[in-house]
Amino acid sequence: MSWSDPALVEHIDRPIVGIGNEYPPAFELDWHRHRRGQLLYAARGVVVVSTPYGAWVAPPERAIWTPGGVSHSVRMVGAVSTRSVLIEPDVHGSLGDASKVIQVSPLLRSLLEAACDIEPEYEVGGRDGMVMALLLAELACAPTVPLAVPFPKHAAMARKCQMFLDAPTPHDTIDQWSADLGMGRRAFTRAFRKQTGLSFRAWRQQACLLVALPRLAAGEAVTTIALDLGYESPAAFTTMFKRLIGVAPSHYRPTDGKPEKANGS
Repeated sequence: MSWSDPALVEHIDRPIVGIGNEYPPAFELDWHRHRRGQLLYAARGVVVVSTPYGAWVAPPERAIWTPGGVSHSVRMVGAVSTRSVLIEPDVHGSLGDASKVIQVSPLLRSLLEAACDIEPEYEVGGRDGMVMALLLAELACAPTVPLAVPFPKHAAMARKCQMFLDAPTPHDTIDQWSADLGMGRRAFTRAFRKQTGLSFRAWRQQACLLVALPRLAAGEAVTTIALDLGYESPAAFTTMFKRLIGVAPSHYRPTDGKPEKANGS
């Protein structure tokens, strides 16, 4: 593994700094936080970021934004090469105060690769500074993509959501969840949408997608995953997957490896 600690560059007086790391299959970064916001891009492999507020997954051509000060853990699926940038919160191009997944265009991908080859104390007015300025401009217009599973602020709802991610029960209904939580159906649906920004059905679909991506990358059969997640057929699962991700489930290659742990990303 090739690993550099982001804490070593966070103090540097530049609006944005880049750092690249290489991780073996199934590596886990334990809970930690950064003063700056971090955009984490997996040039190879899949990353899953968890925070107290939800979970986010980034297959290739996607990247995860985690605001500064937010505690998070990261799980690598397969061997992963990350290219991340740490951005001061008041800089144009910073992606705000909520975690999200963004689309990585070919240009943005090249800029993220280049940023990790630039010395942290680069000349702001020179060529390296212009590369970083262009990167920030690209980030400012990068579209958000629906690969998020936000948790409600309601503590019991959030626990229920975490339980679903740990062991998906895809045939659960609104009536079941509202009864489990001692809430009326209307009160539950209203609170759930208000606190997550998603309907229960859309959230459940997103959650199943987040569960499916690591399983696909680990080499499980599409048919097995589709049936486990409640789809009537692999074709139905593939249709949903392609609509949200843009590629078929078979796009992901199998990998092997046992989890390890470290601090920082």
